[in-house]
Amino acid sequence: MKRIKLLDREFGISIPASDIKKAIWQIADKINRDLKDKNPLMVCILNGSFMFSADLMKLIEFPCQISFVKLASYQGVSSTGTVKELIGFNEELKGRTVVLLEDIVDSGITVENSVNQLKKMGAGDIFVVTLLFKPEALKRDIKLDYIGLEIPNDFIVGYGLDYNGYGRNLPDIYSVIP
Repeated sequence: MKRIKLLDREFGISIPASDIKKAIWQIADKINRDLKDKNPLMVCILNGSFMFSADLMKLIEFPCQISFVKLASYQGVSSTGTVKELIGFNEELKGRTVVLLEDIVDSGITVENSVNQLKKMGAGDIFVVTLLFKPEALKRDIKLDYIGLEIPNDFIVGYGLDYNGYGRNLPDIYSVIP
């Protein structure tokens, strides 16, 4: 098992880049079938989703737009339980199909907050796409429309996900070693 050290923690590889790419291809295939006539606005939730969103967008075969919001809910290896908006929604959304692009859904707090905000802004259909989903960690009743991979409730880094700002550049995903 390939291991890395970030700051004071060790991590072991849990999802290789090839599995990530396969999951993104499968998501893109479904989106291409389901949303091709919807003229969606894709919304990348920064910081973690930047790599996933970029790779997914390269596979979308119909015209669409992308925008970015920056939200924060983690400190260290655990969720704070609140969502802090650092850069908000600034597009006209009234009646628009919106596709939220998330790197990972664990508690569901960020998705719930974002969907509620989009509804208040008058968005039409709202779809939630996540590369990774931790069903054991889910605390909210939310609908996920497209899921790449279900994973255990471990703290992970890589492929956009970080530990105190480090590890986002890794092409594979690593789990913390207790």
